[in-house]
Amino acid sequence: MPLRANPLRSVLYIPGSKPRALEKARKLDVDAIIFDLEDAVAPDEKEAARATLSDALTNGGYGGRLKIIRINGLDTEWGPEDARLAGAMRPDAVLLPKVNGTNDLDALAEITGDTPLWAMMETPLGIMNAPDIAAHRLCSGMVMGTNDLAKDMGARFRADRLPLLTGLGLCVLAAKAHGVAIVDGVYNAFKDDAGLAEECEQGRDMGFDGKTLIHPAQIDITNAAFAPSDTEIDLAERQIAAYTAALCEGQAVAVVDGRIVENLHVATARETLAKRDAIAASKAE
Repeated sequence: MPLRANPLRSVLYIPGSKPRALEKARKLDVDAIIFDLEDAVAPDEKEAARATLSDALTNGGYGGRLKIIRINGLDTEWGPEDARLAGAMRPDAVLLPKVNGTNDLDALAEITGDTPLWAMMETPLGIMNAPDIAAHRLCSGMVMGTNDLAKDMGARFRADRLPLLTGLGLCVLAAKAHGVAIVDGVYNAFKDDAGLAEECEQGRDMGFDGKTLIHPAQIDITNAAFAPSDTEIDLAERQIAAYTAALCEGQAVAVVDGRIVENLHVATARETLAKRDAIAASKAE
């Protein structure tokens, strides 16, 4: 699976109805922004939010950040018009909530055309259909909606997220199998830095590309967690050098720090350095 060109460590939800928040987002160190027309916008503000968001995106200034618009569900009174206008705003993707299966993405594509689609994975049925959703011809990303998923499951909150691990893992596997982005759900306690760091580490170790955020105060911790550390970069460089030297000597394996290094380890090492370079390039934009 090829590495994505742009990192997705931090994916911040921004209400599409708040001009001040939309302005501030232009200067935040996030890799992607979800411009939200759904949960973050009150019912009586939804129509005005479309115009506010359209003006913000027309004015630009968001640099290389991935720009994703989350619309209301197509089964709501706002969803179809959200979809029509979102497609016209030319985002990097349109995010559909509560995707249960490929039929939901097909229905959205009838309105948005060839615009890439992202799927909110937040229902038990959606989790069970994750492989088919990830394989959809227009699906380029999946977002875990852990709050809604826990509600539908009747699961209790646990710091280790044990009740959610099966669903999280199934979606990671589906995303990796089909080469689409996959970002973890939000951490609700935005003032709990230690808890956020722990959940970021869990998601990173599971294979998520990054994490969705509800507050700018969460950005630095998340960016650090999903970026290669100095130790990982050093090891990757030494593994590549040792393996290259071994090949020159006619050997198929090398040894670094007392551990065998084969071609699969070198592939991972190259991905680590590519991610480092992608992060550096995004900062330079």
